Amino acid sequence: MKSDSFQPRTARARLLAAAVTTVRRHGFAAASVDALCSEAGVSKGAFFHHFRSKDALGVAAVDYWTDTTSALFAGGDWHAHPDPVARILGYIDFREQLITGEPADFTCLVGTMVQEVHATSPAIRDACRASIFGHAETLEADFGAAIAAHMVNGTTAASLALHTQAVLQGGFILAKASGDTAPALASIQHLRRYLLLLFEKGSFQ
Repeated sequence: MKSDSFQPRTARARLLAAAVTTVRRHGFAAASVDALCSEAGVSKGAFFHHFRSKDALGVAAVDYWTDTTSALFAGGDWHAHPDPVARILGYIDFREQLITGEPADFTCLVGTMVQEVHATSPAIRDACRASIFGHAETLEADFGAAIAAHMVNGTTAASLALHTQAVLQGGFILAKASGDTAPALASIQHLRRYLLLLFEKGSFQ
């Protein structure tokens, strides 16, 4: 999701949108208060009126990202498909379609932040965990229905939902390392093939 998908209005919202843009582009450590204020077009006084610290902004930015992206995924047309495997593949195809432009345009704010601050900011780490695991939980019903329909054994809906997120986040890392979308796209294509084989075969070993 590109940063211009976020449409801030108030000073607080502009700061949150600035955090999304700046952290995805440069990382959390490089997102100084001055840089965030400059990107948002607000004063430092406005920053500290809304957030007691940079970490507090980080937690709020995770929540802002989660709310915005959750609405995007909740509105996907794949949800209307009667077949759970088709719904899962529709979600994966949509994730693939989002991977365009520079890494900062399509990589995950939450994945970026948690890699950087997991050992130094428990509050941000916990917010990131809630976001990533919470998004995975939205896929569990479809995975559960697909497992039941195709009599798959040896795995669970929760583990497949988290594996899907692991592949996506790993693909983002490869895209950042290479400066290219190709590894991220290939990772998603491998995931798609794996799920097709899993639900066709009906077992996991």
